Amino acid sequence: MQFSPSVTWDMVGANDSRDPGGHVGRFDKYLLSQLMIVFGFFSLVLVLVYWINRAVVLFDRLIANGESAGTFLEFTALSLPKVILLVLPMAAFAAAVYVANRLSGESELLVVQATGYSPWRLARPVAAFGLIVALMLSLLSHFLVPASVQELARRQAEVSGNLTSRLLTEGTFIHPARGLTFYVREISPRGELLEIFLSDSRSTATRTEYTAKQALLIRSDTGPKLVMYEGMAQTIDLETNRISITRFSDFSFDIGSLNTSLSATRSARNLPTGELLRASPATVLATGTSRARLLVMGHERISQTLLSLVAALVGFSTLLIGGFSRFGLWRQILVAIVLLILLKALDNSMISAAKKNDAAWALVYVSNIAGLAVTAALLWLAERPAVFSRRKGARA
Repeated sequence: MQFSPSVTWDMVGANDSRDPGGHVGRFDKYLLSQLMIVFGFFSLVLVLVYWINRAVVLFDRLIANGESAGTFLEFTALSLPKVILLVLPMAAFAAAVYVANRLSGESELLVVQATGYSPWRLARPVAAFGLIVALMLSLLSHFLVPASVQELARRQAEVSGNLTSRLLTEGTFIHPARGLTFYVREISPRGELLEIFLSDSRSTATRTEYTAKQALLIRSDTGPKLVMYEGMAQTIDLETNRISITRFSDFSFDIGSLNTSLSATRSARNLPTGELLRASPATVLATGTSRARLLVMGHERISQTLLSLVAALVGFSTLLIGGFSRFGLWRQILVAIVLLILLKALDNSMISAAKKNDAAWALVYVSNIAGLAVTAALLWLAERPAVFSRRKGARA
């Protein structure tokens, strides 16, 4: 990613920055290409970091429960679009800051500005870069992520519904559902489960532990059931710490109720954006979500696509403040990071406020508007370096 000297000196002769072609177009293409190359590198690194963290969690959850490696790879692939959606704005910000810092360190920005380029003009290819990333995010946010979330939910339902294969594991404590632990010492050739232990801590008030010498997995009209013979149930009251013991000759435990399959309610996360923005009473009833939350989710998808544009402009504009320095622009980089953190905090607070009132959905866009306002202020200051010179003179 080294800068070509011929490009620099060609631009020196281009004194008219309003010329729509020639040197001006060459500089825009050069800066845009540098941004896209660095953006691709940072995107790859960040996606790998987030994806590996996600893969480790899925590996512990799926492989430990007896699922195949193919299922693990399928789940990690389905989670990839959501990871990419999360990291692309950060990669756009990092690329804008890195390119601006490198161009400044090699005096290329100084040369370009000497030809008559204003900070506003320099920000034009950065804005084009942000719009390209926004288009990528739009494709992810409105199409790929909802589709992957829906398919992931379907596959999770299939895996969760296959409880029989999970329970048929000898000598291992397994967790077929949250709050449930199961152990079987041996499985006979006839399919009998010998010496089992079942702990049910799904209730916040009690915990029940079942032990039995023998058990069978049977199918019924209401779903699979675990029938235990010659066993004992110990129920512990978590508030009083009292224990009650019940002995039984046979006891039926409903496994079908543990299935986390697709329920009658639809998930709002995989609804089309248009349906979220309409937030009809039928959709509210089907999803079990308030109208305000549906509207926020729909507008948040649009707002999130604009975040890459705002992040790139804020990062690049901040590094234009202060001009050239042989000591680097580490102060401006820190300021850019702080500004991005503040904008994200503002975005989170506005989203929380918008979820409380279905008429307040416009608050979702406040952080983007604030980011563009910050960019305009930074470019205005960068166009007037005398402001900083006067401040330094006053301090002296």
